[in-house]
Amino acid sequence: MVIEQGGIMPAPLIVSIPHQLGRVEARRRLQSGLTRAAAHVPALSIDEERWDGDCMSFRVRALGQAASGLVDVSEDSVRIEVTLPWLLQRFADAVQKAIHRNGRLLLEKRS
Repeated sequence: MVIEQGGIMPAPLIVSIPHQLGRVEARRRLQSGLTRAAAHVPALSIDEERWDGDCMSFRVRALGQAASGLVDVSEDSVRIEVTLPWLLQRFADAVQKAIHRNGRLLLEKRS
């Protein structure tokens, strides 16, 4: 059990987004599209983005609060795990929906 300032750290949000791009193309789109996607979300900035093969760890800041997470790219899906600080937990549903919507748009197969 991890303790965060002010209490027990909440469980992470987990979003899985299926795709038909293959691992290499999905990773390429995520690498080039993360900063661009964050530009469409007011009050969100990317503090850190670090890739290690098909996994990325990141830290973002929104409303003065830092959140961290992991992205794992596989052949047919992307798994995103985000741990929000307790102050941002009230927005967890909206964050989860936004991640899923924006991720799907980024990973849609274009013909």
